[in-house]
Amino acid sequence: MADTEKKAMVIFAHPVPESFSSALHTRVVETLKSQQWQVDDCDLNAENFPAVMTCEERRSYHDETININPVKSYVERLQAADAIVFVYPVWNFGYPAILKGFFDRVFLPGVSFKLVDGQVRPALTNVKKYATVTTYGGTRLRAFMAGDPPRKLMTRPIRYVMNGAPMQYLALYDMNRASDQKRAAFLAHVTRHMERF
Repeated sequence: MADTEKKAMVIFAHPVPESFSSALHTRVVETLKSQQWQVDDCDLNAENFPAVMTCEERRSYHDETININPVKSYVERLQAADAIVFVYPVWNFGYPAILKGFFDRVFLPGVSFKLVDGQVRPALTNVKKYATVTTYGGTRLRAFMAGDPPRKLMTRPIRYVMNGAPMQYLALYDMNRASDQKRAAFLAHVTRHMERF
């Protein structure tokens, strides 16, 4: 595959355009483009992604002939990606609701996983690498004491459906007390990783 054909999907979840998460999102997109990635910039809030699964969606969840219909365009974008970068803040030791809704509605049977004889098998084998860029309001110790569910979700089940693809987890802890210098250092850290992505 030629470098010019590399396709990265950036999935961003934060409603506030002047937020630090938004600055991280912009930096990720710009840096990937500078490295000749073709970027599909999926800003869930800007696209008004409907996060709530409907009754009918849940009823047809396991029917792979129709389950993608309500979110077909997002499934196609996901399946076209060679790499994915998630950019979002950790809120209440979890994803923002809109990102959780994206996983619920788009990471469907036949899309992100297949059920084979009752066993879950990875289906997002088109994704060769992925990264998470995130911030935590609390300290690393506080996250550790809570089991750090966001890190575990991204490094275990999400990685599994991508067939164990290489991944990076870039996190700024203690965001609530982060100085301008600390935020600038994290932006630089993210830039370096995206340049080598």
